[in-house]
Amino acid sequence: MVFSSLSFLFVFLPIVVILYHIARTINWKNFVLLVSSLVFYAWGEPVYVILMLVSTANDYLHALVIDALLRMKHRGLAKVFLVSSFVVNLGLLSFYKYSDFVISSINTLTGASLPLLNLPLPVGISFYTFQTMSYTIDVYRREVKVQRNILTLSTYVTMFPQLIAGPIVRYETIEQELRKREISWSLTAKGLRRFVAGLAKKVVIANQMAILADASFNMADGDRGLLMAWLGIIAYAFQIYFDFSGYSDMAIGLGHVFGFHFLENFNYPYISRSVTEFWRRWHISLSTWFRDYVYIPLGGNRVSATNWLRNIFIVWALTGLWHGAAWNFVFWGLFFGVLLVMERMFLLNIIRRVPPLGYIYAMLSVLVGWVLFRSESLSQVKNFLKAMLGFHGTNPFSYLVQNNLVYLLPFMILAAIGATPLPKMAADALARSRFPKLLLDLGYAFLFALSVLFLVNESFNPFIYYRF
Repeated sequence: MVFSSLSFLFVFLPIVVILYHIARTINWKNFVLLVSSLVFYAWGEPVYVILMLVSTANDYLHALVIDALLRMKHRGLAKVFLVSSFVVNLGLLSFYKYSDFVISSINTLTGASLPLLNLPLPVGISFYTFQTMSYTIDVYRREVKVQRNILTLSTYVTMFPQLIAGPIVRYETIEQELRKREISWSLTAKGLRRFVAGLAKKVVIANQMAILADASFNMADGDRGLLMAWLGIIAYAFQIYFDFSGYSDMAIGLGHVFGFHFLENFNYPYISRSVTEFWRRWHISLSTWFRDYVYIPLGGNRVSATNWLRNIFIVWALTGLWHGAAWNFVFWGLFFGVLLVMERMFLLNIIRRVPPLGYIYAMLSVLVGWVLFRSESLSQVKNFLKAMLGFHGTNPFSYLVQNNLVYLLPFMILAAIGATPLPKMAADALARSRFPKLLLDLGYAFLFALSVLFLVNESFNPFIYYRF
């Protein structure tokens, strides 16, 4: 099940909200959340609920043992159990996500013909694996208290608002709210407004941009000219932003509905003036996860230049692999790793002197990165970049008319405006003014009705991060 589906909007969510508000104690509210989250996940893949529960039980038990050993001052043995929890978590993730990648790479390098396993990727496995790992690590670091109630920990891991596509919510963020939290209709209303804004991002903008992006990327390499290459990659940049940030808005909004405060995951990344700034604004929960649990433990930047370069490239290779089991994702991560190193060494000093130059450089770099991310092969990457440079002709504007794509251009303008802080600034100004809040809520009602209209009239289009 996904948020942008009629069954979720008109059946699942209303039932869960009603049951949740009927439940009188926190324990019962957590129980409603746990059961509804399991139903939500099992809607599409009932078998893999077991895998998620195994992952939860693994970290629950390991954390209990680690906490007991630390209390007895056996830190070395506690570290052994920490590593043991990693082996189980990363073993499950690697088996389901990377088995065929490893096998196909071996076949390519050696000429062997080992059969692929063709395992379906469990929805959200990368997200909930990182969440359970962060919990166990933080127990080992004594940054959170061990959770002795397995139902409470299971509620944290399986919580459906952020289960399948993030943000990656660390246990420390909601540790207190799992035991005691504010639950009010005003916070629920605030959450529903945020949810509707995210739904509109996904359905009204991202899905329309997907049509143009798919049209460009699905063209034969020799037919994709300059116009379609640039329109396609810009459309994809908007698609992935509004798709993923829209999901994050919906997750944060639903968190408010149930009394939780998840951290922000996006901060207008397309206004960045460097790649460094872009990654401080894009998928913040993932960037900070790798910073706190990989980069800093490796020594961060407080090491020799050689080791610092090693740390950067390890983190960004892993960031690429986290997104997908293919070499284009690895190169995508390393591409940004190289740019970040160059910025740290000399580029930032240059682009800060001319701010417009920094913005142009950052956006061109991001667009090239999205070519790597979206392409299905390195050959397509090469040909797409050649088309962006004009080597495959131009595709006149008449091409858009003949293929009924012109109607998408106003949506691209809407996306360009929506990717800036301007809409939020306008909404906040209206909320602070004497403008009747009822009219503002009518605006959100209109957005919801418009989103439903789009859902009724288009084919199913799941979130890009649905299977990461």
